[in-house]
Amino acid sequence: MSKEFEIIEQVFRRRAGSSPNVTLGIGDDAALTRLPVGSELVTATDALVAGTHFLEDAPARSIGHRCLAVNLSDIAAMGAEPLWASLALGLPRVDRTWLNDFADGFFALAEQAGVTLIGGDTVRGGLFASLTLQGFVPAGQAVRRSGAAAGDLIYVTGHPGDASAGRLRLSDELAAVDTADAADIAQANDLLVERFYYPMPRLAAGKGLRGLATAMIDISDGLHIDLARLLEASGVGAELDVAKIPLSAALENTVKRPRAIELALCGGEDYELCFTVAPDNIAGLHARAENWDCALSCLGTVTAGPGLAWCQAGEPYGVPESGFEHFI
Repeated sequence: MSKEFEIIEQVFRRRAGSSPNVTLGIGDDAALTRLPVGSELVTATDALVAGTHFLEDAPARSIGHRCLAVNLSDIAAMGAEPLWASLALGLPRVDRTWLNDFADGFFALAEQAGVTLIGGDTVRGGLFASLTLQGFVPAGQAVRRSGAAAGDLIYVTGHPGDASAGRLRLSDELAAVDTADAADIAQANDLLVERFYYPMPRLAAGKGLRGLATAMIDISDGLHIDLARLLEASGVGAELDVAKIPLSAALENTVKRPRAIELALCGGEDYELCFTVAPDNIAGLHARAENWDCALSCLGTVTAGPGLAWCQAGEPYGVPESGFEHFI
């Protein structure tokens, strides 16, 4: 048996699980699947590459978790539910301990999200994990980027900035608050690094926003740039207040507030959802959000004219030009 098939059999196939929507999974030339009746197929693909998306010495369990989590976030942003995944994994060498840790991270989240691994590929080369995830949404109910209208309110889930701060902490690029207690800094650093290593996709929120959100996007590239994409797709603008950005205590215990705001706006890697809701649906939104496992914050209002304007204490706020970049 070749090493590739040995890896597939011993590390992945035995843990792939099963699903009533998968007729034939790992083991043949291709998988056979079927969609729930009356639904549309939703497909997302993301790659994580060593040196760009994670450090070479990052925990293998984290890489396994994140390669699925980042795709689940895209599925959530469409108001969809995940079904199955195909994984392509590049390895400089065969390391069974690393592979088993990677699989532990992947399958723990897959089981939680109801995802079945149905196939993929392993190759020798640079370290990377590329995943294609497919899910479904009832026909005509996908939430797109293009539905926001003037007067809608703009919301974000979770605490933007945490994951990017964790990423910078790992590479020693983040300056700590000079006056913070050392123990507080250490605890905050642990939380921020955890949020980078193990992002939690907002599947419940995404599904709950079907029929309620007018537009939605995940903010993997940063709140400011991804919100700008949503607004451009919808042909509208926005007025927002940086004071309403939900900064976590961990982030504010680690860096000074101006830097925390910058990371929340431009840092990327958060995998939170940013969405718009018509004023008449705000009560319904908060009723649904009671069952979500994340914070929910209103940042501002959609305007008819173009442009994304942030203010601070009543004055215009200039968003820094720095931001997360996949090609670095």
